[in-house]
Amino acid sequence: MTAPGVDDAVQEKPEKEPVAERRLHPITPLRRAWAPVAVVIGWAVHDPDQAQRQLTRLTTTTLLIALAVVVPAAALYGFLTWWFTHFAVTDTELRIRTGLLFRRTAHIRLERIQAIDVTQPLLARVAGVAKLRLDVVGTDKKDELAFLGEREARTLRAELLARAAGFAPETAHEVGEAPARELLRTPPRDLALSLVLTGATWISLVAALVVPTLLWWATHSLWTVLATAVPLLGAAGASSVGRFVTEYDWTVGESPDGLRIDHGLLDRSHETVPPGRVQTVRIVEPLLWRRRDWVRVELDVAGSSNSVLVPVAPREVAEAVVARVLPGVVVPPLSALSRPPRRAGWCVPLWWRGHGLAVTDAVFASRQGLLRRSLALVPHAKVQSVRVTQGPWERLWRVAEVHVDTGANKTVTARLRDAQEATELLAAQAERSRTGRKGARPDRWMV
Repeated sequence: MTAPGVDDAVQEKPEKEPVAERRLHPITPLRRAWAPVAVVIGWAVHDPDQAQRQLTRLTTTTLLIALAVVVPAAALYGFLTWWFTHFAVTDTELRIRTGLLFRRTAHIRLERIQAIDVTQPLLARVAGVAKLRLDVVGTDKKDELAFLGEREARTLRAELLARAAGFAPETAHEVGEAPARELLRTPPRDLALSLVLTGATWISLVAALVVPTLLWWATHSLWTVLATAVPLLGAAGASSVGRFVTEYDWTVGESPDGLRIDHGLLDRSHETVPPGRVQTVRIVEPLLWRRRDWVRVELDVAGSSNSVLVPVAPREVAEAVVARVLPGVVVPPLSALSRPPRRAGWCVPLWWRGHGLAVTDAVFASRQGLLRRSLALVPHAKVQSVRVTQGPWERLWRVAEVHVDTGANKTVTARLRDAQEATELLAAQAERSRTGRKGARPDRWMV
């Protein structure tokens, strides 16, 4: 016998409303339209004689018929791919459904989202669209939504971050994008000068000029020279012009959802350094930058591919930004770093002077490099494991290496330390890491 009112209560219980699915921007099918054109151009460049012979065989009628079949078929395929792509935001996840013949549904848990970047390639900026790229714990490849309207992309990003932070679904869309306070902006002149003063730029440029010239004198083969020169010129361009275009107008701002990074001359990117997820900070100082006291700041972030925080800045400004990424951390000065013992010179002649170590209450700091200095800072709470290694030649001179492993699958090494010091450091660092994790801030958005 059923208690009175139970059936009525069950019937009156509101059914859960279905999740509303949304489509991408209608311009999305055009994002891969360049691919077949690029294939044809690549084939023509690779074998120009064969391409010319094939082209002369085509009559005007054949060409028009081919275009009348290929273009509509490609357009139809692009439309159907767009039509069958949906995404939806539920209470707990972002759901992306794609595929025309083979369906794929990605379920992205909101609490596992580490970063959401808004990127705009040049043509996307002209069309007023953008794409969202999501860094998720446990995945190497970024999921993305490409393309959305620029305003819709920023609104969706703000909503996803709000839900990841624990806001109720009914209020998350009202939170909006958190305000940001600018911390740093890199002048284009400083960026260009820093690239000129970088040794890698000149090495790649010299290699691109000298190696093809030597090959031409040795072989007199144009294809051999081109096959060598094109990759070398590409590497030289990537290390100079490519970096300038990518890092142009680099701006770092602070907001409740992390440090925001905007940059790019042609392709504009809007990235976020996830709070609490920074495992290692590296302060890099090339040789030719020292007169200007410039440094570059790089990052290792768990679950994210963001790797640059500051492309170039005065040391004082860069250290102020580092203090925002690692609250309570003071970058150890050069005088605070202890060098390896002099007998380490028998293991690594001359270059042993470039190594140093400092352990503070907050970080494990290791420096390496004599010409290009690099100081790695690892917060004690981010250390996953610590170990000591010692080869036979190192045992002879009583030195060892201390390795600190972080959550970003990276290792920071203090090289050529006294063997007794390394043993004591192993036990002390394990204890510091254990106590540091107890007092660590939660890895949550907007806290």
